[in-house]
Amino acid sequence: MSADPRARYLHQRVMTATPGQRVVMLYDRLALDLTRADDALGQTVPDVYSARQHVDHAMQIVAELAGSLRHENGGPADNLASIYNYLLGELTAVRGGATARLAGARDIVGTLRDAWATAVTSTMAPAAAGAWVG
Repeated sequence: MSADPRARYLHQRVMTATPGQRVVMLYDRLALDLTRADDALGQTVPDVYSARQHVDHAMQIVAELAGSLRHENGGPADNLASIYNYLLGELTAVRGGATARLAGARDIVGTLRDAWATAVTSTMAPAAAGAWVG
């Protein structure tokens, strides 16, 4: 394990998170990558190299999310797979120079992140409340 206190904290945070909380963490990092890419492109002299690195990492996260879907459950997994494929297409277009499409991708990621965070919070709330019932 790293001697870096921040790295230890992050490692511990991930290891103690529920699967749902880990998905939200992935969305948080995905949103951060897209924000950093947008910031790099928005500079007076756009930093295309940095933007591509962030978009590439964002694409890796989307691929990880897509790979974690359980398609045997049908409906929601298939719908998310379609959204993830769309996002990958948009990010590929951004990487190819269609930088205006980054805003739409960021909106989609924000909406998905908020939905997952709400789902995780709502599934945890009854258990947390029940722990206080004597």
